[in-house]
Amino acid sequence: MSYEKVFQMPMQQLYNVYLQKVERKQRTQEELVEIMLWLTGHTQASFEQAKQAQTVAAFFEQAPDLNERRFLVTGVICGIRVENLTDPHIRNIRILDKLVDELAKGKVLSKILR
Repeated sequence: MSYEKVFQMPMQQLYNVYLQKVERKQRTQEELVEIMLWLTGHTQASFEQAKQAQTVAAFFEQAPDLNERRFLVTGVICGIRVENLTDPHIRNIRILDKLVDELAKGKVLSKILR
């Protein structure tokens, strides 16, 4: 899948994919939402609204306050080293991928949120 397709994807669709992944590993929707709120600076209400109405690209572009500590997220996701990505849109998506992956692998939430 090209990044352009991901950018244009409704955020609700991507969220549903993440939710299925974490629930298969006995993690909760609340934990997933907490990660997404930490990353984007959304409140619960603004997150729900943005998730329903925005594309993935718009979700990150219009995030209230992207967490400065997101750059502490390192490692490989889908064969790509997160810290080496230079495009900010792709990097933010891959950071979220990495956080969700860590949640699904059973990592403690306090360690995921660095």
